[in-house]
Amino acid sequence: MPANRVMQSYGRCCASPGFFDSFYQRFLASSPIIRDKFTATDMVAQKHLLRAGILNLVLHARGMSDSKLRALGHSHSREGFDIRPELYDLWLEALLQTVAEHDREAGADELLAWREVLGKGIALIKSYY
Repeated sequence: MPANRVMQSYGRCCASPGFFDSFYQRFLASSPIIRDKFTATDMVAQKHLLRAGILNLVLHARGMSDSKLRALGHSHSREGFDIRPELYDLWLEALLQTVAEHDREAGADELLAWREVLGKGIALIKSYY
């Protein structure tokens, strides 16, 4: 099951020092719009939110309720943080590159599983824009 593979890969990533720092370096470098969104952000707290957010995306793919993803969709909508749908594509690409760097076992199959598993939840979040 792809979600189980992603969960195992994510565990390896979380155990890798600097995983979340590497992700934010990539993500913030991917667009000036993204950098602007994070100018006043407490990045220590943000890394904890990211850790939980990725877990929620994986758990949703494993059958968990979508209530947390719907809440993210609302908070990131036009009326909230105003995160345009195309920015999630940059988020996912930065994440996949970071997974490839920090999970030594992540080959093409794992990265495809990540894309498939997170794609479902990301589509739900985007739908609230």
